[in-house]
Amino acid sequence: MHDLLVGLGVALIVYAMLVLGLMIAGKRVAAKELATLIPNLLLLFKDLVKDPRVPRGAKVWLLIGALWLASPIDLLPEFLPVIGPLDDAIVAALILRHLVHRAGTEVIRTHWRGDPRTLERVLSIARVGSP
Repeated sequence: MHDLLVGLGVALIVYAMLVLGLMIAGKRVAAKELATLIPNLLLLFKDLVKDPRVPRGAKVWLLIGALWLASPIDLLPEFLPVIGPLDDAIVAALILRHLVHRAGTEVIRTHWRGDPRTLERVLSIARVGSP
């Protein structure tokens, strides 16, 4: 358990350093999107699991995705500029793509708490168009 907490702490520090680096580089919009992406995705997945419009099988994928996003273990380390958070975004996009096919984009948009443009970018990674 201690190792997991240390891993989470390290991941959070690296995540914060990436956001700070983007802000220092003058990319405030990108920094804000990065800073809020994972928390917004976790909240989205949590809300979608509770939504009766989402089929049970899709809810299983949501739980797997939430565990992936919360895990400090990544295919691409977070400290790699730009591509570090990419594996999380791809996993989220694939799960959202599955969800769009099962429940529709409106269900996802209803529960999204962040900037709608960020959600549209994630959906575009998954090649999911507007309804």
